[in-house]
Amino acid sequence: MFQINEHYLQLGESYLFSTIARKVEQFSATHPGADIIRLGIGDVTLPLSPAVISALHRSVDEMGTKESFRGYGPEQGYAFLREAITETDFRKRGINISPAEIFVSDGSKSDTGNIGDLLGEGNVVAITDPVYPVYLDTTLMRIGRSDRIRLLRCSGENGFLPELPQERVDIVYLCYPNNPTGTVMTREELTTWVDWALVNESLILFDAAYEAFIRDESIPRSIYEIEGARRCAIEFRSFSKSAGFTGLRCSYTVVPEELMVITHSGESVSLHYLWNRRQSTKFNGTPYIIQRAAEAVYSPAGQQEMQVMIDSYMENAAVIRKGLMDHGYTLYGGEHSPYIWLQCPDGLDSWQFFDHLLEKCHIVGTPGVGFGAAGEGYFRLTAFNSAERTVEAIGRIARLSSTR
Repeated sequence: MFQINEHYLQLGESYLFSTIARKVEQFSATHPGADIIRLGIGDVTLPLSPAVISALHRSVDEMGTKESFRGYGPEQGYAFLREAITETDFRKRGINISPAEIFVSDGSKSDTGNIGDLLGEGNVVAITDPVYPVYLDTTLMRIGRSDRIRLLRCSGENGFLPELPQERVDIVYLCYPNNPTGTVMTREELTTWVDWALVNESLILFDAAYEAFIRDESIPRSIYEIEGARRCAIEFRSFSKSAGFTGLRCSYTVVPEELMVITHSGESVSLHYLWNRRQSTKFNGTPYIIQRAAEAVYSPAGQQEMQVMIDSYMENAAVIRKGLMDHGYTLYGGEHSPYIWLQCPDGLDSWQFFDHLLEKCHIVGTPGVGFGAAGEGYFRLTAFNSAERTVEAIGRIARLSSTR
């Protein structure tokens, strides 16, 4: 009989957001008139900006004529988009990244999981706890050994920022601004991690999907702002939340050409070369029309429109923060991130508070324990809804809190 990859059997029974969707569906079936406000999954609600819509129309029209039709594109991404990314996201910020080091893809969720194709099963991998579930699940899919995974516990005591590993670690996932806690790393804190990686010859997988929400220029938006990071880090970025591309699917990964690894035989091998080889084999490229839409984000109008969207979500985050703090909640995030991480009240655990909010307020959030054991007793709310619905949601929570 054929065999399966039994590493998959070590995964939890269900992916976090699938479980949430099932519980909400069951609640809706028994409460058909309930006006449910969703502040759970990190999906955007504002429509695509005019510049992006215009670019989509133009590129679709191009695909409709023989002269401008596009078939297979470069697996790494079209030069027009890679140049725009390099100029706006890096050169203007004084960061030395070349277009050749940019790999356009269909989502950071894919790339943060697929990067494991390059990494040996013998690596010890450190992952923060709580954490975006994809890092842990895809690591288990690949190596199937929990004894090679080190969880870096984050808590209120350490401000939900991980401490450096006390033992040998080969690879570490860092996500800042963080999902789910909304916390950020200062330049000094991120420098400490880069220095650690260089000394230990370790690799940092840095997820910067929420960098556009940072409001303080002193907080690094890219790990490559830190000296030496080009020799120890891969960075992942996404258009999903900043430009509303959750339905279009476009992201990019930066793999510096000087990032090297030593094989068992002592040979020095470029990770840039290996990722390029992987993408060329397993990926046919992000669609042309999607890349033209992403290019439009970097136009003057696109940049302005994107900022309006980000400002709108961050205004929602401010509403959530103030409303919860006014009613005595302990919370993190929401200042440089669209996520607010709050401590569950009255001794409730994460799923109990989920059920409590759903039943009493008809609000959907995300139980903290779904992001790891250290998330137990915490809860994540997102700012990705309309201003009106956000105000309504916080009003409902306030009325509930006043009756405690």
